[in-house]
Parts: sequence; structure tokens; C-alpha cells
Amino acid sequence: MPSAGRLVKILLGIAISAALLVWLFWNVDLRAVTARLADTRWGWLSVSVALNLVSLWARAVRWRYLFPQRARPTHLFNAVMIGYMGNNLLPLRAGEVLRVYVVTRRGQPFWTTVTTLVVERALDGLAVGVVLAFVFFQIPTPREVAWALEVFVGLVVATVIVLVAIAATPLPCRILIHSLTYRWPGIERRLLVVFDTMSAGLQGMRRPRQLLPTALWSVAIWVVIVLSVWTGFRAASLELPMTAALCVIAFIGLGVSLPSSPGFIGVIQAATVLGLSFFGVGKADALGFSLLLHASQFVPVTLWGLLLLVVEHVSLAEAGRGAGLAVNVRPD
Repeated sequence: MPSAGRLVKILLGIAISAALLVWLFWNVDLRAVTARLADTRWGWLSVSVALNLVSLWARAVRWRYLFPQRARPTHLFNAVMIGYMGNNLLPLRAGEVLRVYVVTRRGQPFWTTVTTLVVERALDGLAVGVVLAFVFFQIPTPREVAWALEVFVGLVVATVIVLVAIAATPLPCRILIHSLTYRWPGIERRLLVVFDTMSAGLQGMRRPRQLLPTALWSVAIWVVIVLSVWTGFRAASLELPMTAALCVIAFIGLGVSLPSSPGFIGVIQAATVLGLSFFGVGKADALGFSLLLHASQFVPVTLWGLLLLVVEHVSLAEAGRGAGLAVNVRPD
């Protein structure tokens, strides 16, 4: 049984997803949406699905470079697929717990693995922030949308600055924490434990041998994602430029930061419809494309992740217990 706080977050996410779905399907021509889906070009959709899977494989390759040099993590692609499957089916992005569990049961330290995920999310946030900045300067946006973009980009930049500072100057950062908190020994001790854990997990980012391939694979991941969305346009018979794919990705990246139901149902559709509205795509056509894009990413990843769950001999209950025990262990 989830705690009261977790239950509130779950219910809030479901409420947001439900409200967005009501808004999306309110006063929309469902026959037009159905007709759009019936005209799907399956060849192009197959390419879009394949590109999305390639992007997940590229994530697994990049993840390897985020670990310390002496680490030898294995089964990273399996962990990525299982994690995305978990995010599709479980609340509160519980797939991240599954990712960590699959890797740690193969011998990697729990907190080091968690730190690599924090760095990965920061890199993804930086990429989305760059795309958002491009969209903001290239496409006229309403003030309320521009404000949300600015806040998101600001948070991403702040996170990246903190991680870079920890990776580049660990000793000065540690001294700064001590100077700010030495009057409260309990707080100082907890913050230093967290800092030392983060610093250890960022070892891979201090070595040019790992930093360069991390950057190159990051670029490759997002190029493939853009191509996946663009080929999705072709599958839906939408003649749109790459700029439209960037816009859709930017709004989806912004949208998935909100609470939602498992699989980001409603959020992805609303973000896609909003992004395509800047290119003159009608609501029915945009909604049809959003359903097609989401299904083409949701179904293959979920089925593959469930299969790998069996291959890895992992149960969801076992993963939850394992993660809970690891969280209660003090980082080294």
C-alpha cells in the first residue's frame, strides 16, 4: 500500500491525464481522427518504430560512459528497456527503480548507478532545453507558453551548472558545503554524504576519454529521436519540416515533466497537439498523429520490456524490495 504522499501524487497524475484527455476529445471530430489513423502508411511507421528502438539502444551505449572508468556494468540495454516498460505501466516513473535494480543486481553499487541516472536526466534536460530555446526563437509563441519554456530552461541550466561544478571542482564545493552548514552538524553530515555520493558517481565525466563519447552519443540519440518523429509525420501523411519534429519533441519534453498517469497518457497527446498547432495542423489531424506516435512507441517498448523482465528473472515486487533496502543503506 503506497504512503499518503505517494497516493496523492498518483491521484494527481491520473487527474491531470484525465483532464487533458477530456480537453483533447472535447468537440473533436472522432470520425476524422479515425480516418486519419486508417490512412497510416505502415512502412513509414515501421521506420519510426525502428528509429525509436535505436535511440534506446544508443541510450544504453551512452549510459556505459557515465559509469566510473573501472566499472564494468552489463545488461544496460535490458535495463533501459525494462525501465521504459516500467514507466509505461507503473506510476511515479517507477521504471527508474527497475533500471537501477537490474544493473545493481549485476554487481554495480546502488548509489553510483543512481548518480549516473541523475547525470543522464541532466543531459536529456539540457538537450530538451536547447530544443526549447530553438523553438522559442524560431516560432512565435504565446506569452504563457514562453514563460513555461523559460522556467524549464532555467531549471535545466541550474542543474547542469551544479553537476559541472561538482564534477570539475569537488574539493571547493565540499568546502563550501562545510562553511555553510558547519553550525548544524546533522545537516552537514547528510549533505556531505549526498555530495560525496554524487561526486563519486560523476567520476566518468571528469575524464576526456569518457566525456567526448558521452557528448557524441547524446547528439546521436536526439538526432535519431528527431528522425523518428519526422518519419512518424510521413506515416500520418503530414508533410511537415524537421522544425515541426523539434517543436513536438520540445513540448513533449516539457509535458512529461508534469505529473501524469503511467505512460504519460494524455500528456504526450496534449503536448503533440499544442506543438503542431504552431504549424497549422488541425486538432483532429494532430490528435490522430499523437495517438499513432504514442502507440508506436508504447507498444513495442512495453512488450520488449516485459519479455526482458522474464529474461532477467526479475519480478516487480522483488525490484521494489531490493530498491527499498538499497535506499536505506548509507552510501559509501
